[in-house]
Amino acid sequence: MNVFGSAHPPAATAPEQHPSGPLPVQGVPVGEALRVSLGETGFDVFPLVLGAAEFGWHVDLRAAHAILDAYRLRGGNILHTSDSYAAGRSEHVIGQWFRSRGSRDETVLTVRVGRNPDNPGLGSVNLVRAVEASLTRLGTDRIDVLYLDGSADRATVLEDTLATAEWLVETGKIRALAASGYTAAQLVEARILSSAGYPRFTVLDVAYNVLRRDEFDGDLRLVAGAQGIAVTPSQALEHGYLSGAHRDRDRVGGSVRGRQLAASMNRRGARTLRALDRIAGELAVPPAAIAIAWLLAQRVVVAPIANAYAVSHVEELVQGVGVQLSRAHLAEIARAAE
Repeated sequence: MNVFGSAHPPAATAPEQHPSGPLPVQGVPVGEALRVSLGETGFDVFPLVLGAAEFGWHVDLRAAHAILDAYRLRGGNILHTSDSYAAGRSEHVIGQWFRSRGSRDETVLTVRVGRNPDNPGLGSVNLVRAVEASLTRLGTDRIDVLYLDGSADRATVLEDTLATAEWLVETGKIRALAASGYTAAQLVEARILSSAGYPRFTVLDVAYNVLRRDEFDGDLRLVAGAQGIAVTPSQALEHGYLSGAHRDRDRVGGSVRGRQLAASMNRRGARTLRALDRIAGELAVPPAAIAIAWLLAQRVVVAPIANAYAVSHVEELVQGVGVQLSRAHLAEIARAAE
Protein backbone atom coordinates (compact mmCIF):
# COMPACT_ATOMS: atom_id res chain seq x y z
CA MET A 1 0.00 0.00 0.00
CA ASN A 2 1.26 3.43 -0.87
CA VAL A 3 1.12 5.29 2.45
CA PHE A 4 2.26 8.60 1.05
CA GLY A 5 -0.76 9.04 -1.17
CA SER A 6 -1.49 10.99 -4.31
CA ALA A 7 0.91 13.71 -5.44
CA HIS A 8 0.00 17.36 -5.00
CA PRO A 9 0.21 19.77 -7.94
CA PRO A 10 3.82 20.45 -8.97
CA ALA A 11 5.59 23.39 -7.40
CA ALA A 12 5.51 25.28 -10.69
CA THR A 13 1.79 26.00 -10.16
CA ALA A 14 2.43 27.77 -6.84
CA PRO A 15 2.74 31.54 -6.46
CA GLU A 16 6.33 32.52 -7.24
CA GLN A 17 6.79 35.54 -4.99
CA HIS A 18 6.05 34.12 -1.55
CA PRO A 19 9.11 34.51 0.73
CA SER A 20 8.74 30.92 1.95
CA GLY A 21 8.22 29.41 -1.48
CA PRO A 22 9.73 25.98 -2.19
CA LEU A 23 12.93 25.12 -3.96
CA PRO A 24 12.37 24.74 -7.71
CA VAL A 25 11.95 21.11 -8.67
CA GLN A 26 12.30 21.63 -12.41
CA GLY A 27 15.15 22.89 -14.55
CA VAL A 28 18.62 23.47 -13.11
CA PRO A 29 18.93 21.63 -9.76
CA VAL A 30 19.74 24.57 -7.48
CA GLY A 31 19.79 22.07 -4.62
CA GLU A 32 23.29 21.05 -5.71
CA ALA A 33 24.57 24.21 -4.05
CA LEU A 34 22.58 23.60 -0.87
CA ARG A 35 24.72 21.66 1.58
CA VAL A 36 24.95 21.40 5.36
CA SER A 37 27.68 19.84 7.46
CA LEU A 38 26.81 16.37 8.71
CA GLY A 39 28.25 16.98 12.16
CA GLU A 40 31.86 15.88 12.54
CA THR A 41 31.74 13.29 9.75
CA GLY A 42 33.46 15.59 7.25
CA PHE A 43 30.61 15.22 4.77
CA ASP A 44 28.50 18.06 3.39
CA VAL A 45 25.02 16.88 2.48
CA PHE A 46 21.68 17.96 1.12
CA PRO A 47 19.43 18.62 4.17
CA LEU A 48 17.04 15.79 3.31
CA VAL A 49 18.14 12.14 3.34
CA LEU A 50 16.41 9.85 0.88
CA GLY A 51 15.42 6.66 2.68
CA ALA A 52 15.33 3.38 0.77
CA ALA A 53 13.17 1.29 3.12
CA GLU A 54 10.67 0.46 0.35
CA PHE A 55 13.18 -0.37 -2.37
CA GLY A 56 12.97 -4.04 -3.29
CA TRP A 57 9.74 -4.38 -1.31
CA HIS A 58 6.88 -2.10 -2.39
CA VAL A 59 9.06 -0.31 -4.98
CA ASP A 60 10.59 -2.35 -7.79
CA LEU A 61 13.97 -1.78 -9.44
CA ARG A 62 12.80 0.51 -12.24
CA ALA A 63 10.64 2.68 -9.97
CA ALA A 64 13.40 2.89 -7.36
CA HIS A 65 15.94 4.05 -9.94
CA ALA A 66 13.49 6.71 -11.16
CA ILE A 67 13.12 7.94 -7.57
CA LEU A 68 16.89 8.00 -7.08
CA ASP A 69 17.35 9.87 -10.37
CA ALA A 70 14.70 12.44 -9.36
CA TYR A 71 16.35 12.99 -5.97
CA ARG A 72 19.78 13.39 -7.56
CA LEU A 73 18.38 15.80 -10.17
CA ARG A 74 17.10 18.04 -7.38
CA GLY A 75 20.50 18.19 -5.72
CA GLY A 76 20.15 15.31 -3.29
CA ASN A 77 23.37 13.50 -2.40
CA ILE A 78 22.75 11.35 0.70
CA LEU A 79 21.02 7.96 0.83
CA HIS A 80 20.01 5.80 3.78
CA THR A 81 19.43 2.06 3.69
CA SER A 82 19.76 -0.93 5.99
CA ASP A 83 20.90 -4.51 5.64
CA SER A 84 17.46 -5.51 6.92
CA TYR A 85 15.39 -3.55 4.39
CA ALA A 86 13.65 -6.11 2.16
CA ALA A 87 16.19 -8.71 3.36
CA GLY A 88 19.03 -6.79 1.72
CA ARG A 89 17.29 -6.16 -1.62
CA SER A 90 17.26 -2.43 -0.92
CA GLU A 91 21.06 -2.49 -0.96
CA HIS A 92 21.07 -4.46 -4.22
CA VAL A 93 18.83 -1.83 -5.84
CA ILE A 94 21.09 1.02 -4.74
CA GLY A 95 24.20 -0.88 -5.80
CA GLN A 96 22.81 -1.38 -9.29
CA TRP A 97 21.95 2.33 -9.47
CA PHE A 98 25.52 3.24 -8.48
CA ARG A 99 26.89 1.03 -11.26
CA SER A 100 24.49 2.20 -13.95
CA ARG A 101 24.81 5.92 -13.15
CA GLY A 102 28.41 6.09 -11.98
CA SER A 103 27.15 8.05 -8.98
CA ARG A 104 28.88 6.39 -6.04
CA ASP A 105 31.62 8.97 -5.49
CA GLU A 106 29.20 11.90 -5.43
CA THR A 107 26.82 10.18 -2.99
CA VAL A 108 27.08 9.98 0.79
CA LEU A 109 26.01 6.43 1.61
CA THR A 110 24.62 5.61 5.04
CA VAL A 111 23.75 2.08 6.16
CA ARG A 112 22.20 0.73 9.35
CA VAL A 113 23.17 -2.72 10.56
CA GLY A 114 22.13 -4.98 13.41
CA ARG A 115 18.84 -6.53 12.35
CA ASN A 116 19.66 -8.73 9.39
CA PRO A 117 18.78 -12.30 10.47
CA ASP A 118 21.92 -13.65 8.80
CA ASN A 119 24.18 -11.44 10.95
CA PRO A 120 22.09 -10.30 13.91
CA GLY A 121 23.27 -8.00 16.66
CA LEU A 122 26.43 -5.99 17.13
CA GLY A 123 28.86 -8.62 18.34
CA SER A 124 32.31 -8.51 16.76
CA VAL A 125 31.91 -11.39 14.31
CA ASN A 126 28.42 -10.53 13.14
CA LEU A 127 29.20 -6.82 12.86
CA VAL A 128 32.13 -7.47 10.53
CA ARG A 129 30.12 -9.98 8.52
CA ALA A 130 27.18 -7.56 8.27
CA VAL A 131 29.39 -4.78 6.93
CA GLU A 132 31.10 -7.10 4.44
CA ALA A 133 27.72 -8.39 3.22
CA SER A 134 26.41 -4.84 2.80
CA LEU A 135 29.50 -3.81 0.86
CA THR A 136 29.01 -6.78 -1.47
CA ARG A 137 25.34 -6.04 -2.09
CA LEU A 138 26.05 -2.34 -2.63
CA GLY A 139 29.01 -3.03 -4.91
CA THR A 140 31.23 -0.54 -3.10
CA ASP A 141 34.39 -0.59 -1.03
CA ARG A 142 33.22 1.66 1.79
CA ILE A 143 30.22 2.86 3.76
CA ASP A 144 30.38 6.57 4.49
CA VAL A 145 28.29 6.52 7.67
CA LEU A 146 27.54 3.27 9.48
CA TYR A 147 24.54 3.35 11.84
CA LEU A 148 24.76 0.83 14.67
CA ASP A 149 21.28 -0.29 15.75
CA GLY A 150 21.64 -0.46 19.50
CA SER A 151 18.01 -1.52 19.95
CA ALA A 152 18.79 -4.75 18.09
CA ASP A 153 21.41 -5.89 20.62
CA ARG A 154 21.23 -5.11 24.33
CA ALA A 155 23.66 -7.88 25.29
CA THR A 156 26.92 -6.92 23.57
CA VAL A 157 29.10 -4.59 25.63
CA LEU A 158 29.35 -1.17 24.00
CA GLU A 159 33.14 -1.14 24.28
CA ASP A 160 33.36 -4.39 22.30
CA THR A 161 31.14 -2.98 19.56
CA LEU A 162 33.19 0.21 19.34
CA ALA A 163 36.43 -1.79 19.26
CA THR A 164 35.14 -3.64 16.19
CA ALA A 165 34.00 -0.36 14.66
CA GLU A 166 37.51 1.00 15.22
CA TRP A 167 38.94 -1.82 13.11
CA LEU A 168 36.36 -1.15 10.39
CA VAL A 169 37.36 2.52 10.33
CA GLU A 170 41.07 1.73 10.25
CA THR A 171 40.61 -0.64 7.31
CA GLY A 172 38.64 1.99 5.40
CA LYS A 173 35.45 -0.03 5.24
CA ILE A 174 33.53 2.72 7.05
CA ARG A 175 34.27 6.43 7.32
CA ALA A 176 32.11 7.59 10.25
CA LEU A 177 29.96 6.06 12.98
CA ALA A 178 26.34 6.77 13.85
CA ALA A 179 24.01 5.63 16.62
CA SER A 180 20.46 4.35 16.30
CA GLY A 181 18.39 3.09 19.19
CA TYR A 182 20.90 4.14 21.86
CA THR A 183 19.97 5.86 25.11
CA ALA A 184 21.34 9.15 26.35
CA ALA A 185 23.38 7.27 28.95
CA GLN A 186 24.92 5.07 26.26
CA LEU A 187 25.88 8.11 24.21
CA VAL A 188 27.63 9.53 27.27
CA GLU A 189 29.42 6.19 27.80
CA ALA A 190 30.46 6.14 24.15
CA ARG A 191 31.89 9.64 24.41
CA ILE A 192 33.94 8.60 27.45
CA LEU A 193 35.23 5.58 25.52
CA SER A 194 36.21 7.86 22.62
CA SER A 195 38.77 9.46 24.93
CA ALA A 196 40.51 6.08 24.93
CA GLY A 197 40.72 6.13 21.15
CA TYR A 198 37.50 4.44 20.13
CA PRO A 199 35.55 6.06 17.26
CA ARG A 200 32.94 8.64 18.22
CA PHE A 201 29.26 8.63 17.40
CA THR A 202 28.94 11.70 15.21
CA VAL A 203 25.39 11.13 13.93
CA LEU A 204 22.17 10.03 15.66
CA ASP A 205 19.06 8.48 14.16
CA VAL A 206 15.92 8.63 16.30
CA ALA A 207 12.24 8.36 15.43
CA TYR A 208 11.11 11.97 15.65
CA ASN A 209 8.42 14.19 14.14
CA VAL A 210 5.79 16.68 15.21
CA LEU A 211 3.60 13.87 16.57
CA ARG A 212 6.38 11.72 18.02
CA ARG A 213 8.58 13.74 20.34
CA ASP A 214 8.79 11.85 23.63
CA GLU A 215 11.68 9.57 22.63
CA PHE A 216 13.95 12.43 21.61
CA ASP A 217 12.87 15.48 23.60
CA GLY A 218 14.59 15.36 26.98
CA ASP A 219 17.92 13.74 27.85
CA LEU A 220 18.63 12.42 24.35
CA ARG A 221 18.23 15.86 22.81
CA LEU A 222 20.37 17.44 25.52
CA VAL A 223 23.18 14.93 25.09
CA ALA A 224 23.10 15.15 21.30
CA GLY A 225 23.27 18.93 21.47
CA ALA A 226 26.06 18.96 24.06
CA GLN A 227 28.17 16.49 22.06
CA GLY A 228 27.58 18.19 18.73
CA ILE A 229 25.99 15.08 17.26
CA ALA A 230 24.16 15.59 13.97
CA VAL A 231 20.58 14.31 14.22
CA THR A 232 19.00 12.63 11.18
CA PRO A 233 15.50 11.78 12.42
CA SER A 234 13.63 8.90 10.84
CA GLN A 235 9.83 8.58 10.64
CA ALA A 236 9.71 12.16 9.41
CA LEU A 237 6.13 11.69 8.18
CA GLU A 238 4.97 9.26 10.91
CA HIS A 239 4.48 6.32 8.54
CA GLY A 240 2.97 8.65 5.95
CA TYR A 241 0.24 10.14 8.13
CA LEU A 242 1.73 13.65 8.08
CA SER A 243 1.55 13.69 4.29
CA GLY A 244 -2.18 14.24 4.79
CA ALA A 245 -3.09 11.52 2.31
CA HIS A 246 -4.76 9.25 4.89
CA ARG A 247 -7.42 10.61 7.24
CA ASP A 248 -10.08 7.88 7.27
CA ARG A 249 -9.49 4.98 9.65
CA ASP A 250 -11.83 2.76 7.63
CA ARG A 251 -9.66 3.08 4.53
CA VAL A 252 -6.22 2.21 5.89
CA GLY A 253 -6.85 -1.52 6.23
CA GLY A 254 -5.54 -4.00 8.76
CA SER A 255 -1.95 -4.37 7.57
CA VAL A 256 0.99 -3.41 9.77
CA ARG A 257 1.22 -0.04 8.06
CA GLY A 258 -2.54 0.40 8.23
CA ARG A 259 -2.40 -0.09 11.99
CA GLN A 260 0.49 2.37 12.22
CA LEU A 261 -1.52 4.97 10.35
CA ALA A 262 -4.63 4.29 12.42
CA ALA A 263 -2.65 4.94 15.61
CA SER A 264 -2.30 8.60 14.58
CA MET A 265 -5.96 9.00 13.64
CA ASN A 266 -7.17 10.63 16.80
CA ARG A 267 -8.08 14.15 17.89
CA ARG A 268 -4.46 15.17 18.31
CA GLY A 269 -3.52 13.85 14.89
CA ALA A 270 -6.49 15.55 13.25
CA ARG A 271 -5.65 18.89 14.93
CA THR A 272 -2.06 18.62 13.74
CA LEU A 273 -3.07 17.87 10.17
CA ARG A 274 -5.43 20.83 10.15
CA ALA A 275 -2.56 23.08 11.23
CA LEU A 276 -0.27 21.63 8.56
CA ASP A 277 -3.03 22.04 5.97
CA ARG A 278 -3.59 25.69 6.83
CA ILE A 279 0.11 26.58 6.74
CA ALA A 280 0.62 24.51 3.58
CA GLY A 281 -2.17 26.46 1.92
CA GLU A 282 -0.67 29.77 3.01
CA LEU A 283 2.79 28.87 1.69
CA ALA A 284 1.53 26.98 -1.39
CA VAL A 285 3.35 23.74 -0.60
CA PRO A 286 2.15 20.23 0.32
CA PRO A 287 1.55 19.28 4.00
CA ALA A 288 4.47 16.83 3.77
CA ALA A 289 6.79 19.76 3.05
CA ILE A 290 5.59 21.52 6.20
CA ALA A 291 6.33 18.38 8.25
CA ILE A 292 9.87 18.34 6.85
CA ALA A 293 10.28 22.10 7.43
CA TRP A 294 9.18 21.66 11.07
CA LEU A 295 11.96 19.12 11.61
CA LEU A 296 14.56 21.34 9.96
CA ALA A 297 13.49 24.18 12.26
CA GLN A 298 14.65 22.12 15.27
CA ARG A 299 18.16 23.27 16.19
CA VAL A 300 19.91 19.89 16.39
CA VAL A 301 18.29 18.38 13.29
CA VAL A 302 20.60 18.38 10.25
CA ALA A 303 18.71 16.26 7.72
CA PRO A 304 15.52 14.21 8.21
CA ILE A 305 15.32 10.74 6.67
CA ALA A 306 12.24 10.37 4.47
CA ASN A 307 11.21 7.42 2.32
CA ALA A 308 9.70 8.04 -1.10
CA TYR A 309 7.43 5.70 -3.05
CA ALA A 310 7.24 7.65 -6.31
CA VAL A 311 8.95 10.50 -8.13
CA SER A 312 6.06 12.78 -7.17
CA HIS A 313 6.85 12.19 -3.51
CA VAL A 314 10.42 13.38 -4.04
CA GLU A 315 9.00 16.57 -5.53
CA GLU A 316 6.84 17.09 -2.45
CA LEU A 317 9.51 16.26 0.11
CA VAL A 318 12.29 18.47 -1.26
CA GLN A 319 9.98 21.47 -1.07
CA GLY A 320 10.26 21.28 2.71
CA VAL A 321 13.94 22.19 2.42
CA GLY A 322 13.01 25.52 0.87
CA VAL A 323 10.32 26.46 3.39
CA GLN A 324 11.09 28.84 6.25
CA LEU A 325 8.49 28.55 9.00
CA SER A 326 7.87 31.66 11.07
CA ARG A 327 7.63 31.66 14.85
CA ALA A 328 3.88 32.00 14.49
CA HIS A 329 3.78 28.91 12.29
CA LEU A 330 5.85 26.89 14.77
CA ALA A 331 3.69 28.02 17.65
CA GLU A 332 0.53 27.06 15.76
CA ILE A 333 1.89 23.57 15.05
CA ALA A 334 3.03 23.17 18.66
CA ARG A 335 -0.43 24.05 20.00
CA ALA A 336 -2.12 21.63 17.61
CA ALA A 337 0.22 18.77 18.51
CA GLU A 338 -0.16 19.14 22.28
